This record gives sequence, C-alpha cells and structure tokens, in this order.
Amino acid sequence: MSAKKNYNLRPLDDRVVVEPLAAEEMTAGGIVLPDSAKEKPQRGIVVAVGPGRVLDNGKRADLSVAVGDEVIYGKYSGSDLEVDGNEIKILRESDVLAKVVKS
Repeated sequence: MSAKKNYNLRPLDDRVVVEPLAAEEMTAGGIVLPDSAKEKPQRGIVVAVGPGRVLDNGKRADLSVAVGDEVIYGKYSGSDLEVDGNEIKILRESDVLAKVVKS
C-alpha cells in the first residue's frame, strides 16, 4: 500500500480521488517488463471522497467507499491528473468496480 498523502482536494458530489498503485514490474514467470509494456494500473487507494450525490428528495446519498480503501476501477474511467508531482485519478463512485477486502 502506498504512503498516505495530503492532496488538499475536496471532490464534489459522488466523485472519488484515487492514487493508483504502481504497475507490475515483473510477470508471474519472472520476466522484467519495460515501461512501454506495462499495463495501466486499475487498482488504487482512495485518498478523498465527496459528500455524495444529491437525491431527488434533497438529501445526499452515502458513498460505498471511504478514504484508505483499496479499490479496482475501469481501465479507461475517470480523469488522470498530476498534483504535486504525483499521478492521481478522479472518478465517479459508479466507476469503482470493487473494494479489495483483505482477509
């Protein structure tokens, strides 16, 4: 898991800020991958969450993810940004496919 960083970002509505985890450096067979062959990471750590989207009755919906959760998201979902020299991703909660549960 990556070190927790403070990004001074406050996402709006149902948006989530995720810090992608590093791409795999080596295959399962032990072959070292060059940068051009690495897959875009689809896992990350949630570093900020919005207050939730506004429902028809005016109340806010609770989000299913929280700061510190490890999540899996769609390969091409969200917006990639660089903040303080670090790559982050801002996506909607609906773009998060699953939470990683550690047993």
